[in-house]
Amino acid sequence: MTSVADAVQAMKAKFNPAAAAGLDLVFGFRIDDSKHFSLIVKDNTCELQEGENPDAQVTLVMDGDTLKDIVSGETDGMQAFMGGKLRAEGDMMLAMKLSDLFPA
Repeated sequence: MTSVADAVQAMKAKFNPAAAAGLDLVFGFRIDDSKHFSLIVKDNTCELQEGENPDAQVTLVMDGDTLKDIVSGETDGMQAFMGGKLRAEGDMMLAMKLSDLFPA
């Protein structure tokens, strides 16, 4: 993967609609402190938007390499969190849902 945009698209391709049944969530991502995007998960769908979303219930903060490694499966999200490479701002429990919504 060459860029953050590629990593985000790869993540979206792994989306598991069955895990999103009945959900209405907004996940924010801040990559390298300069790139912002959000994933809106609602009723079995996933929409990707560029920019900050004020409705995000949790925002994940990491660098581009960490995002690429998590999406590719080289790094586990929990390992990245424990190692200080990933930070969550907001509802931590929602961050845990990402592994169900976007299985490796």
